[in-house]
Amino acid sequence: MREAPVGVFDSGVGGLSVLAEISRLLPDESLLYVADCGHIPYGEKSPEFIRQRCRLVAEFFQQQGAKAMVLACNTATVAAVADLRERYPHWPLVGMEPAVKPAAAATRSGVVGVLATTGTLQSAKFAALLDRFASDVRVVTQPCPGLVELIEAGDLDSPALRQLLQGYVEPLLAAGCDTLILGCTHYPFLKPLLAHMVPPAVAIIDTGAAVARQLQRLLGERDLLARGPAQPAQFWTSGSPAHLVKILPMLWNKSDSVRSFDL
Repeated sequence: MREAPVGVFDSGVGGLSVLAEISRLLPDESLLYVADCGHIPYGEKSPEFIRQRCRLVAEFFQQQGAKAMVLACNTATVAAVADLRERYPHWPLVGMEPAVKPAAAATRSGVVGVLATTGTLQSAKFAALLDRFASDVRVVTQPCPGLVELIEAGDLDSPALRQLLQGYVEPLLAAGCDTLILGCTHYPFLKPLLAHMVPPAVAIIDTGAAVARQLQRLLGERDLLARGPAQPAQFWTSGSPAHLVKILPMLWNKSDSVRSFDL
């Protein structure tokens, strides 16, 4: 089982930011990636719909012999991680959550900004994170409709994207935020752009590296860490394979085959 692959799932290509962190920390692990691009964005979908999609992908990863699953999507984690853990109690499952704890510890001004999807910001899980870790700081949230769709199209730097992102960032800076949480796995791909929009003193935090460390810990506890060499990453999408092939080099820096995922 050590050399079995790890399944990574997102509503689209955002989880590639997490896949990159896993590959960097655990280069011997073989990776499977499913992008549910045919049903994006998840932020506007019902929790039950998202749970159904996550169950289908989990079953697919089980069929592929995956030794663990990473829900590389904040919205999917909110809706489905508890359900999946109940269904697969002995299968290592890693979810995402906005980096409220490290951001609350890092802020000097006492004001933390959050860029995230509507679904994440309205969730009980996010509210619980605030209650637990951010009682002593002010958290200013900003839903970001439209960003995911532009990134999915391979747009990381157009004038339209810049204008949209600027409109989301400016209220957070005006509120005095010195720490910015990227609460969606798509948003780390905008870090180069954000670096030009926020002062150097503003810390930009996402959770991809923390997810990779959690996966490493869970696999290590079960003596499941691969010894390598890793197989090339395998990709599936419920959208257009040709489109994913086109944008993979932009977001993954490698050219891999893409197959259709249709359940």
